[in-house]
Amino acid sequence: MSEGKKILGIGSRVKHPAFGDGVVIKIHPVAYDVVFIQYGIKAVGKEYDKWEIIEAIEGGVAFDFSEAEKSLMKILKHWSDIQELIPLGGKWEGGMMILKPRDANLKSKEIPIETFFHKIVMTRDRLRVMEQRINSHKVLTDEDKVSLQQYISRIYGSLTTFNVLFDDREYHFKGS
Repeated sequence: MSEGKKILGIGSRVKHPAFGDGVVIKIHPVAYDVVFIQYGIKAVGKEYDKWEIIEAIEGGVAFDFSEAEKSLMKILKHWSDIQELIPLGGKWEGGMMILKPRDANLKSKEIPIETFFHKIVMTRDRLRVMEQRINSHKVLTDEDKVSLQQYISRIYGSLTTFNVLFDDREYHFKGS
């Protein structure tokens, strides 16, 4: 290893030119095990210098793979735009949402509930990404972050009406 080259610790985030974003999950004498979003676990030599180190974590304490998996899921949810597959409540599958105007001369609008549900889930996912970007923003003050967080909490509160569409309470909107 070259003099002055930093050893990455477990949890370090990297961007590999071929494999993309990844997280160091294990340290070997001459290599790292890195979990990449699209390619799984790959061994990368400690001498490798073509990747970008997004966040270096110091230390070399190892942990088991189940802990690495939990950490990776948390990191992926925190930093990516990857959407989790959320099930629509079974009673709504194949259903139709009907928007009926007060004026009987106007035509009603029918929208498949699955389409509407998908848009609600996308809205929630994008709010989560916005929330993470606010929290990690380098220029905003803590006061600005808290103020923006309060708006996001109120948006979640406004969306609680749509919780009836979710099969699992774990996915419900929660406002505070």
